[in-house]
Amino acid sequence: MTAPPPDDCLARNDWICGDYLSTRRQILLDAVAQHIQLTVISVALGLLIAVPLALLARRRRWTVGPVLGITTVIYTIPSLAMFSLLLPFYGLSATLVVVGLALYSLTLLVRNLLAGLDGVPAEAKEAARGMGYGPLRQLLTVELPLAVPAAMAGLRIATVSAVALTTVGAIVGYGGLGNLIYAGMNAFFKAQVLTASVLCVIIAVVLDLLLLGAERLLTPWRRASRQARPRGRAVAGVKRLVAAPGRRT
Repeated sequence: MTAPPPDDCLARNDWICGDYLSTRRQILLDAVAQHIQLTVISVALGLLIAVPLALLARRRRWTVGPVLGITTVIYTIPSLAMFSLLLPFYGLSATLVVVGLALYSLTLLVRNLLAGLDGVPAEAKEAARGMGYGPLRQLLTVELPLAVPAAMAGLRIATVSAVALTTVGAIVGYGGLGNLIYAGMNAFFKAQVLTASVLCVIIAVVLDLLLLGAERLLTPWRRASRQARPRGRAVAGVKRLVAAPGRRT
C-alpha cells in the first residue's frame, strides 16, 4: 500500500507553490532588487557611452562604419565568453556584470541614436539656424528632442535585453533572479525556477512600460499631432462636402 502524497506543495515539489512565496519572500525581494539594480546601472552606463559615440559618428561620418562595426561585433560575443574576457579586469564582482551588459547595449543604443539624429528634418535645422541657434544650442534644443522617439525605442530594447542577460551573471554570483533560477535548476526545485522566471518577465514588462511612459512625456508634440490629425481629416472632409457641386441637403 502506497503512502498518500504530502499536503505541502514544497514537499511535492509543485511548479506553483504559495508556500514558497511566503517562506522565501525576503530572498525573492533581495533577488529582484539586485536584478533591477544591475539592469538599470548597466543600461545607464551604456547610454553614457553611446551618446558621445553617436554624436561622434554624426559629426564625422567616416567613423560611422567603425563605430557600428565594433559595437556589432561586441554584441555577437556570447555572454559566457564576454564575462570570461572581462574576468581578469574586474574579478568575480557585480562590476563585471554591469560592464558586460553595458557593452552589449551599445549596438542597440548607438544605432537608434544615430538613426534619430539622421532623421531630424532638414527644415527644422534650417529654421533653428535662421533663428540664430549655434551648433550646440541646435543640438540640445532641436535635434536631440526630435531624436527622442528613435532613441527611446533603442533604450527599451536594450533594457529588456539587459533584464534577460542579467540572469547569466549567476555564473559569477551576481545574477539577481538568475541566481535563483540556476540554483533551482541544479536542485530541480520547480517552484523556485518558475517563480524567478516569472518575476524576470514582470520586471521586463514593467521597465518597458515605464520607458514608454517616459517617451510620451518627453514627446508631447507627437500626442498633439495624433490628436490634430483626425480633426484635420474631418475638417477636410467637411470642406469637400461643402464644395461638392450639385449636393443638396
